[in-house]
Amino acid sequence: MANINVKEYRPQVSNAKSRLTWLWSEYSVIIAFIIIFIASSIMSPRFLDMNNQLNILMQVSIIGIVALGMTVVMLSGGIDLSVGSVLALVGVITVLALNASGSILVGIFTALVVGSFAGFLNGLMVAKGRIASFIATLGMMASARSIALYIAEGGSVSGEVQGFTAIANNDLWIFDYPVIIFFVMTALVYMLMHKTRFGRYVYALGSNEKAALLSAIRVDRIKIGVYSLAGLLVSVAAIIETSRLNSISSSSSGVQYELDAIAAVIIGGTRMTGGRGKIIGTLFGVLILGILNNMMNLMNVSPYLQGFVKGLIIIIAVVFQKRE
Repeated sequence: MANINVKEYRPQVSNAKSRLTWLWSEYSVIIAFIIIFIASSIMSPRFLDMNNQLNILMQVSIIGIVALGMTVVMLSGGIDLSVGSVLALVGVITVLALNASGSILVGIFTALVVGSFAGFLNGLMVAKGRIASFIATLGMMASARSIALYIAEGGSVSGEVQGFTAIANNDLWIFDYPVIIFFVMTALVYMLMHKTRFGRYVYALGSNEKAALLSAIRVDRIKIGVYSLAGLLVSVAAIIETSRLNSISSSSSGVQYELDAIAAVIIGGTRMTGGRGKIIGTLFGVLILGILNNMMNLMNVSPYLQGFVKGLIIIIAVVFQKRE
């Protein structure tokens, strides 16, 4: 009788374990977000203040938009190290176009064109030049920053059209425009990646490039499209950053944005090797990163150690991915 009970019990344990494994696999980033949110609220009473919560959303909006583009790139099996430098370059050229034309629309259009073109060049080097994405975007990172420094003579450039600041400094109800733009971009990229043929092709490319080629997918076009989209999203982030202070620094703007974006994407569950990940995961990854940054500031952790914490988080997230 004892043996029969053991045999009847084991399938139940196995099913329960498989359900827990599936739950963690699919919703681990949401579970981690809830745990970190609760822990933060216990550690600091100021954390739950509404102004602080809105401040977190505002702080992550720019990195969040950049991280959306990084997610698409990493889903395809690549990486983009140039996002921070391209953001600075786009910002400098946008302000110059804005001042020269006096038109906000011209400035925004210029930003979108410059960022998309930088992404297009990245995609061209990866797809047609057969250069590893790490090397291609590393070259773009150095080139874009150098051009931005040259144009701005190593300093900052300021806008002369005051209406441009409304993009980042106005709000709708209690939410600032950058937060709204971030959530709108998240919804649009989610639909693109999960509801369109392009999104399916990106996942197929990241899972197995050779199989994608054999399936008659135009891999080169998808790669160029992926990096161009990432550049476009960097342009949106650059517009917000430039609008916030109506100026941009060629030397400091966008510094280490690639680290923050990659950290958010990996925390969100997207694999470094591509083919697996979700846009919603990146959304929660960005929020987790924002909460951690906020808590380190509230607890007076040295800013010199915050980079160490981010690097540690990336390593831990990758280790967990390998164990799955």
